[in-house]
Amino acid sequence: MGQGVENERQTIQGAERLKLAVSACVLGQPVRYNGGHKRSALCVELLGQAFDFVPLCPEVGIGLGTPRPPIRLVGSPESPRAVGVGDATLDVTERLQEWSERTVATLEGVSGVILMQRSPSCGLFRVKVYRQDDRPPQFGSGIFAATLARRLPELPIEEEGRLHDPVLLENFVVRVRAYGEWRRLLAAGLTRGAIVAFHSRYKYLLLAHDPAGYRTLGRMVAGLGEETPEAFASHYFPAFMAALRRRATRGTHANVLQHLAGYLRRVLPSEERQELQELIAQYRQGVVPLVAPMVLLRHHLRRHPDSYLAQQVYLEPHPPRLGLRNAL
Repeated sequence: MGQGVENERQTIQGAERLKLAVSACVLGQPVRYNGGHKRSALCVELLGQAFDFVPLCPEVGIGLGTPRPPIRLVGSPESPRAVGVGDATLDVTERLQEWSERTVATLEGVSGVILMQRSPSCGLFRVKVYRQDDRPPQFGSGIFAATLARRLPELPIEEEGRLHDPVLLENFVVRVRAYGEWRRLLAAGLTRGAIVAFHSRYKYLLLAHDPAGYRTLGRMVAGLGEETPEAFASHYFPAFMAALRRRATRGTHANVLQHLAGYLRRVLPSEERQELQELIAQYRQGVVPLVAPMVLLRHHLRRHPDSYLAQQVYLEPHPPRLGLRNAL
């Protein structure tokens, strides 16, 4: 195995742990308005095996005590106000906005963010925004979450509650890994060769998540020589992350597995080729999880190494100990 592949494996297995910014209450810190917390075993015990955490709490960050009067969003979903639930004269909108802007500027070192759902500061989706009259509330994003999504649109952001969906969890971790690798690429200095190598390693993962995006990005990379690396990166990476945000399906995974199996066609005896094809078909039909054909495929690749496949992120996109493909 080459040195580059070995370094990659060390990164996957946690030698270089990426950082996640996480709502402090999700990590078990007693920072909620009632003095409680929302500790998530999924984050602390599962993801904590592979990532380091940077806790944050906007409401504590602006100086509100614990416990404290609860706040809610009112007005327009596009530009809500954050006011006290029982005291509308308590308006912390500007303080939250200023804290959010300052904090987002400090998140250069994180590769993903996990937020507390339904929070007027941290909620990313379907946060209630109350109207001035008695009509039902509308929905928007918390003030910090909205600032974060606007300022760092490629940064992987999820709500803790949504991560209990195995597909969303696996997708999030995949994007965190890709974002972290791109940050290291930027830190080392962009070159055309480094961009091509990065894209090459992610080709099959892109094909699994977004076949159309895979083709579009391939055409972009083919024209890389016409731009400076920095100019190219400014439109390549947003498109790359948008492609990874799309959820891979059994059909797209099975398509990639067939591509990978094609590399082994000439070296496997017929009965082993048949066994692999049957397992891929069973996965496509929902009989077995993704990990089943992947284990067999990696077994054959250890016996019949291929230098191009050895670099493919698709074969091991996250630390194996997380077991994220067991439920796909």
